[in-house]
Amino acid sequence: MAITHATATSDGDAAGADVPQLRVFVFALFFIFGGITSLNDVIIPKLKSLFTLNFTEAMLVQFCFFTAYAVIGIPGARLVKRIGYLRGAAAGLVIMMIGCLLFIPASETASYPVFLFALFVLASGVVVVQVVANPLISMLGPPRTAPSRLTFAQAFNSLGTTIFPIFGAILILGSLATVDPATLTGAAADAYRTAESQAIVHGYLGLAAALAVVALVVWLFRNRLPAESHEAAKGLAGLDLLRRPRFGWGALCIFLYVGAEVSIGSMIVSYLMQPQVLALAQQDAGKLIGLYWGGAMVGRFIGSAALRVISPGKALAGVAIGAIALIALSVSTTGTVSGYALLAIGLTNAIMFPTIFTLACEGLGPRAADGSGIINVAIFGGAVVPLLTGLIADGSGSLAMALLLPAACYAVIAGFGWSARRPV
Repeated sequence: MAITHATATSDGDAAGADVPQLRVFVFALFFIFGGITSLNDVIIPKLKSLFTLNFTEAMLVQFCFFTAYAVIGIPGARLVKRIGYLRGAAAGLVIMMIGCLLFIPASETASYPVFLFALFVLASGVVVVQVVANPLISMLGPPRTAPSRLTFAQAFNSLGTTIFPIFGAILILGSLATVDPATLTGAAADAYRTAESQAIVHGYLGLAAALAVVALVVWLFRNRLPAESHEAAKGLAGLDLLRRPRFGWGALCIFLYVGAEVSIGSMIVSYLMQPQVLALAQQDAGKLIGLYWGGAMVGRFIGSAALRVISPGKALAGVAIGAIALIALSVSTTGTVSGYALLAIGLTNAIMFPTIFTLACEGLGPRAADGSGIINVAIFGGAVVPLLTGLIADGSGSLAMALLLPAACYAVIAGFGWSARRPV
């Protein structure tokens, strides 16, 4: 989900072919920020248990993470325009590293708000890196092969979202003690949280070290790109595009899609642990998150071929209806069918973001950059919808009931796809 507010001149494309080795590190950027985003699905049940949170409070993890898109998106784009793509990527990686290191004081203070602040800082760096990633990979080679490079880079993003939760479940969830933190109070509760949160610290310290290495490598290549030229910043002028029905509906669908995808990913561990579903231990349920995001990776390869012969609008409507059907199947059954029906929704999510984005921006012409900026902010849906899903889960006492909100999101997306089945 990498959208940029800045575009580079075509002069850089041919020259960019002289630094093909830099592509490896750009692919690494896609892999890292995709993986870190999906790691939230592992840290949520950990923090929920440590701080005895309800679902609404636990979903503040996603709220703080995705709020960074609304707060940092436009300032991040302006930073990249000012200092350039590679320096911007290095800056984003350093911010991500600082966010990882903030987990140390969060653990020492045994404070949930400090954990949330650390996640916001980490997400701020992710946003800056995302602002850089797509145009940068487009520059590193001839223009005619840019689409294939972007598709390949997105596959690395999906690979990160598949692998990180598996190892995160082993490192972070595997250490949970058998003590019920709800039975502890005062100093005993703080000591327990400090000790148990060390697993989170160790995981994110490893990420900080990896980010430092990648940032150093990118910084060493900071002068290897040709001179860059960016469009003048237009602030929030692009908001007038929301008055265009097709674009406005599309931007809403990005908001709802990201929200639905994140909501389901955040609930997987708790959902699969239910006795009537798979009755798994927390670590075992955490490992299955990789199937959800791995389905999106597989679906992207299938979708890239299918969209050559199927109308994008019809395909979008079809996969959205498929997601609704899988939710209905999951909540109306038990056991293996219920659990794996929920995980299979990742497959239907695969083509939604790029297809919604393409359909919404179709026909914008010179306003395409403004449209990209608005859609980048619409990713804020990943903060709002999960929080509302948590509220429904707490109010109804049922995770199955909470899934009705993502289902409603997919219904709106299906309507948009059918409406946009014909070209502008």
